[in-house]
Amino acid sequence: MPFHVMLIPTLRCPSKCSYCWSSESGSPVMSIETIEEVVKWLKNFRNEPVTFTFHGGEPLLAGADFYRKAMPLLAEGLSNLKPAFAMQTNLWKMTPELANILAKYNIPLGSSLDGPEELNDLQRGKGYYKKTMLGYEIARAAGLKVSFICTFTSYSVKFREDIFNFFLENGFTLKLHPALPSIRSENPDKWALDPKEYGELLVYLLDKYLENMGKIEIMNIDHLCKCVFTNRGTVCTFVDCMGHTFAVGPDGSIYPCYRFIGMPEYVMGNVRDHPGREDLARSDAWKLMFRYKEYVDRECGECKYVKFCRGGCPYNAIAPTEGEIKGVDPHCTAYKRIFKEITERWEKEFLGGSDMGMFGFQPGHVRDSRHGIMSIMLKRL
Repeated sequence: MPFHVMLIPTLRCPSKCSYCWSSESGSPVMSIETIEEVVKWLKNFRNEPVTFTFHGGEPLLAGADFYRKAMPLLAEGLSNLKPAFAMQTNLWKMTPELANILAKYNIPLGSSLDGPEELNDLQRGKGYYKKTMLGYEIARAAGLKVSFICTFTSYSVKFREDIFNFFLENGFTLKLHPALPSIRSENPDKWALDPKEYGELLVYLLDKYLENMGKIEIMNIDHLCKCVFTNRGTVCTFVDCMGHTFAVGPDGSIYPCYRFIGMPEYVMGNVRDHPGREDLARSDAWKLMFRYKEYVDRECGECKYVKFCRGGCPYNAIAPTEGEIKGVDPHCTAYKRIFKEITERWEKEFLGGSDMGMFGFQPGHVRDSRHGIMSIMLKRL
């Protein structure tokens, strides 16, 4: 797992998405002094390349002056770690000034659209689509790369074909996310996507991807296929992220991941104290995360797919149970479904498939698809 530090300038957010589980209207905004302490903390924390992701809430609420000062502090102050940067934003607060600051550091942007305007605004609020697209145009004009996360809910999954076609026709890169139970709603499971439906959605998107190879990029499918090809997890959901990923909240508190920001029981330390790994390891949150890893090793040892998923996301497993380890990521059902599908197709192609000629195998019978699973497995090599 690469070294990853998520910086959360604020948990505030101007949008009011129906299924939101992480924003806080009264959240403070991170100070430049906190960024200075981040630099001091990481200077000798780990001697390997680091990726910083600005997340939230809405990170652009910190404003242009914040990024004008923060970026050189991080890039030059931690040049020994060869820092790379990314940002997740709804783009509403994007301005040409901000876009040019971010472009100077070649920061790729992740944003959010749930599909066509009517469907998107039903889930995320009226006017969301237009505001995001306005910010998108400003970002693109500055040369910034923008991809979109599409949150599938119990409602929108019924329109999966419309959503796929929207991303295909607009030439947008698609990364999907299953809606989690909301912590702001009196009915937290209203929008949550059922794990079984999530699994079938992934298989559907795998088929659509293969039918449209070269016309669209679906990041999740790329990563899932790569897991099978490399025999290990390749993104944070599917690896032992504990001890490799950290998140810093607006007040400098250090957490295991951005998903835990604002939950005091998961604070491991503060950047102002410049803690080492040994200091963080003494926290209850660190110990809990490693107990989860041990639980996965023990309970999932017989599962043929555990090497691909490592029990899934710890937040999904332990946050809903108030820190008690009662099971793995509830999306386990979905992970098993898609890994089974990919594995079976891979085995079929390996024994006589269309894409194995380069390895000296003779082509045999293949599915009624122009491309086989190996087309995805090999595309990033």
